Amino acid sequence: MAGTPTLAVVLDGLSTAGLATGCRHGVPWYVAHLGSHLVAALSEPERPLSDGLAEALERVAALHPECDLGNPGTPSTTVAILRHRYDALDHLVLADSPIVLDGPQGHSLITDLRVDDVLPELRAEVERHETHTEGHREALQRLVLAQRRIRNTADGYWVAASGPDAAEHALTGTTPLGEVRAASVMSDGVSRLVTEYGMATWSEVFATLRAGGPQELIETVRQVEATDPTGRRWPRYKSGDDASVAFCEW
Repeated sequence: MAGTPTLAVVLDGLSTAGLATGCRHGVPWYVAHLGSHLVAALSEPERPLSDGLAEALERVAALHPECDLGNPGTPSTTVAILRHRYDALDHLVLADSPIVLDGPQGHSLITDLRVDDVLPELRAEVERHETHTEGHREALQRLVLAQRRIRNTADGYWVAASGPDAAEHALTGTTPLGEVRAASVMSDGVSRLVTEYGMATWSEVFATLRAGGPQELIETVRQVEATDPTGRRWPRYKSGDDASVAFCEW
């Protein structure tokens, strides 16, 4: 996660499932450098978010040319960006880290779920197993291998990885600031409290954020997940996914 007084960026690195990536640095290194380069690339408020993302992707790739950047498992991440620009809010989402806008007319969920449209049989196979079992690990590796073959292709879905082309496939838009009271930029490890677990509404999420901030919201997610540690009630890839939240109010 990265940000400035006018910019919030949440990145959620994709799991390698223990498979080779062709990169000696690893996903955390990649995510940290992409975040800092995104903030630098978007220092000009008029610059389109997708242009800034493309530049940041190119600059991070240039940091490790010795790695196999053509490997389909090269470190990659989701991207969610919210920018306050004068009397408007610009957004960009690439993959499933959402942005939620809280306004007088209710809540608007902005997300990119193209990954859910591919490989349904392999995802269902993972969900048949409890987490922390050999069957779950093997099924997850089969899913990740298959995802890598269609990642950042016309037949698959798009994430931030080693090439700038993915930025062209991000979902972008602008919302008048007057229509928004608050916003939350988060990883899907947090949004699933509403979207997958059904254990809160967006109104309750924003009430928690106003009362206790992001840390209290993340603790709420962990408390819910602790009631189902092996994923029997809510099948998932891991007991608790990475959780990041940026909360903004106007």
